[in-house]
Amino acid sequence: MSELIMQALYSGVLQGGSYALIALGLALVFGTMKVINLAHGELVLLAAYMAYTVESRFGLSPMFAIPVALVLVCICAVLVYFLISLIRKDRELNSLILTYGVGIILTNAVLLIWSADVRSTSSAWMQDALVFGPFYSMRSEVLFFVVSMALMGGLWWWLSKSWYGRAVRAVSSNRDAAKLMGINPRTTEIVSFVVAGILAAFAGVAIFSYGVIQPAFGHALTVKAFIITVLAGIGSIPGVMVGALLLGIAEALTVTLASSALQELVGMGLFLLVLFVMPNGLFGAAGRRG
Repeated sequence: MSELIMQALYSGVLQGGSYALIALGLALVFGTMKVINLAHGELVLLAAYMAYTVESRFGLSPMFAIPVALVLVCICAVLVYFLISLIRKDRELNSLILTYGVGIILTNAVLLIWSADVRSTSSAWMQDALVFGPFYSMRSEVLFFVVSMALMGGLWWWLSKSWYGRAVRAVSSNRDAAKLMGINPRTTEIVSFVVAGILAAFAGVAIFSYGVIQPAFGHALTVKAFIITVLAGIGSIPGVMVGALLLGIAEALTVTLASSALQELVGMGLFLLVLFVMPNGLFGAAGRRG
């Protein structure tokens, strides 16, 4: 039993890396615009289907789909931004309705183009087992966990050291004060959507490389990303990683010790528990300031 639990913890940590990429994109957009992009999961799904197309049509590894996914997902993310920017009144509420509608459109587009069949990679290299002591995983899981860690480290450096990263933090903290310092909020918001698209593209390819995808999967990814941001505390970028790992581990333990049918339920249970007990998230106000 202890070996099963340790393996579940290991699998949950690996899964949490991809969840963190998805949630970071959602949190970054919320930080700059105070808008929750309900189409974010569909953008991740779009990247996953790009990986499937590259593999099925050209016989290439899903890794080769990353450049195509980056371009397509970033273009779609910018288009979503321009649609949101057209909203003049009650942006927080109306953007929810708008992005939810965009998500439905993207889901149906995926359904029309790729059908409702469940897809998964056939790459033997991606599916090969990788053993670290008593722990087992697919090679793709470890590969994309390392990629996730590298991207999160790069995002942390970008937000801390680069001009645009500091601009994103300034707009997130105080939009009017950022304007007085010569920062163009519109440009900064576009940059945040592009960065969110980059993270979504890598996350989508990662999910396809070790899991299964279907057109309805995008909405579930958005819900997971929102749960993670609530666990971390809305606006807490560093805490997103911890929240993602907690969700991944909780889901893995549920599948191992109970049933896979309860996997989605445990995430919602964590979500409600944190809302009732710690409404500011696990990291609270101090975490958000960090």
